[in-house]
Amino acid sequence: MLIGYARVSTTDQDLSLQTDALANVGCEKIFKDTASGSRAERPGLLEAMEFARNGDSIVVWRLDRLGRSLKDLLDLISQLDERGVGFRSLTEHLDTSTSGGKLIFQVFGAIAEFKRNLIRERTNAGLQAARARGHKGGHPKSLTDKDLAAASALLADPNLTVSEVAARLNTSPATLYRYLPKGGRSAIESNSFG
Repeated sequence: MLIGYARVSTTDQDLSLQTDALANVGCEKIFKDTASGSRAERPGLLEAMEFARNGDSIVVWRLDRLGRSLKDLLDLISQLDERGVGFRSLTEHLDTSTSGGKLIFQVFGAIAEFKRNLIRERTNAGLQAARARGHKGGHPKSLTDKDLAAASALLADPNLTVSEVAARLNTSPATLYRYLPKGGRSAIESNSFG
């Protein structure tokens, strides 16, 4: 059985072009959505996927009606394939129930994986280059060595509390304690941060 799926992004768009094309190729049932392709909630698509049985094919007018990204398309078509449900796109003349259509989607999958690997490699190369130039990743320290030396000097004064010292350094007591050596205030008095 051919099961149609039609989607428009907004209510002022018309589904007629898609539904007419799907009916002309013999879709017996057509599910519809009015939702952005990037939205996860597409009730019509969920209904179509639940309705489809082994040997059926879900048909769309164009690939971008099913999903916005290649990853999204591959995930959906993989789910259908696991259940023995085919997929057809009328505009692109793709049909995963044929060996040629399966090959096309396997090539798409390989390209998507290649793209992910390239992004990962470029990111790692950039991080290594930054480290080689002396840059460290992550969030910058909230207290510099100069701040820690000032904290050490201020905490040596028994008349100041940790909260007062933190306020003078524009930080919180929790941040100050995070930088303090184990043992708290008494350990600070015997250690230098310089």
